Formats: sequence, C-alpha cells, structure tokens
Amino acid sequence: MKQILRFAVAKGYIESSPIGDTRPADFLRSHTVENFARIEAEDLPELLKKIEIYQGTPITRLGIKLMAFTFVRTTPLILAEWSEIDFQGKRWKIPKGRMKGHRFPHIVPLAHQTIQVLELLRSISGKSKYLFPGQGPKNPTMSNGTIRIALQRMGYKDEMTGHGFRSVASTILHECGHADIHIETQMAHLKKDKVRGAYDYAKYLVPRAYMMQDWADFLDETLRSGVYKLIPPSYKIEREE
Repeated sequence: MKQILRFAVAKGYIESSPIGDTRPADFLRSHTVENFARIEAEDLPELLKKIEIYQGTPITRLGIKLMAFTFVRTTPLILAEWSEIDFQGKRWKIPKGRMKGHRFPHIVPLAHQTIQVLELLRSISGKSKYLFPGQGPKNPTMSNGTIRIALQRMGYKDEMTGHGFRSVASTILHECGHADIHIETQMAHLKKDKVRGAYDYAKYLVPRAYMMQDWADFLDETLRSGVYKLIPPSYKIEREE
C-alpha cells in the first residue's frame, strides 16, 4: 500500500499519503517463533536407553532410531520408500518433492548401524512400498504424529520431538569439531541460489559419510556407556574444499 500511495504522490494523483509513517507493527500482532522442543545434549544417554527399551510397536521404535541416526525431517522419514535406499552404496536419496521447499533432492550417507536398522525394518515392512506403512488406503504411511506420541509415552512431552534430533545432532557435531559446511549440507540447509544449491546437495559426500559414521558410533557408545562424552572426528577436517 505504501508503494502504491508513493506512486500516486509522485504522479500527482494525490498530495500526500494518508498512511504516512504507519508501520504494520502499529496494528498487527508480533509473531512469536516457537522452536521445536529438544532435550539438552547431556540428557541424550537417558533418551537413547528409553528408545532401546520402548514397549510400543517395533516399527515405531525403529523409526525413532532411524531418525536419531539420520536426523532427517519427519516428512521425508515417514514417506520414505524402499526404492530410495541403496544398501550397496550405503546411501538414501530423498527426492526433492519431499524436501523442505521442494527444490533439491537430498543424500543421506548410511552408517553401518543405520544399515542394520534398515535391514531389521525391511524384515518387517519389506513387502510394502514404504518403510513405514500405515493402516489401509486412507493412511498409506505412518502418521506424522506417531514419533511425537511415542516420545510423550517415554516421558518427553513438551521436552522432545522428532525434529529435536536435528538440533541435538547439530549441536553435538559442532562441539565434536566437525566442519560447519559438512553439518549444514547434511542438514539440507542449502543456499537460496539455485545454481549453488543444485551443486551443494551432492557435495562433500566423502566427509559427510565419515561424519555420519562418527555420529552413529557416538550414539552407540553413548547408549553402551550411559555417559555423554564427545568423540573427535575420525578423519582430517578440511575447512574449505
């Protein structure tokens, strides 16, 4: 509206703008950003233990474990198809249509622990098109609230969500010393520039594969020991590649 009225003043259609210096904040409520609930990194050992002994359905427990190992968003996880999983190449290629913004596909290098989870899951849902099939044609896949409800049943209501695994992973990987560019690329935090973004989604795959294996090893050791202890990268970090 300000632009239209400024144009009218410039063209001489009106003498002055009737809204003057009025700002949207003068009459619109401010928007409060709500962050996804997440535990502190030091609370991870207890959460991993509770996931391991979760008494819900095996497919839900494996879904939570897969989310912990890969820290993908909920939608790509629950809509994942077996055709996307390359067991030999140890990669999961998520099509762009299920990624945030629907702009670029995403590649998730798979640690050997993640492969084990997927193989166990395949023994349960391998006959379905989806990794996490739902109940009938109206619900072809697991509900996007299944993981949230499972975490609530573990005692993490308003304390942890599926999306929270992304934040926890980012925090710990940075503290361990992994390169920011590797973490951000694996998080699919792509540049807005289309050319750069199209190039980045498949970039740094070798160090990202090492990083994802380090992350899986860290989760395994944290579960085994019950102690939160950072593990340095197992490979040489190249800050600029």
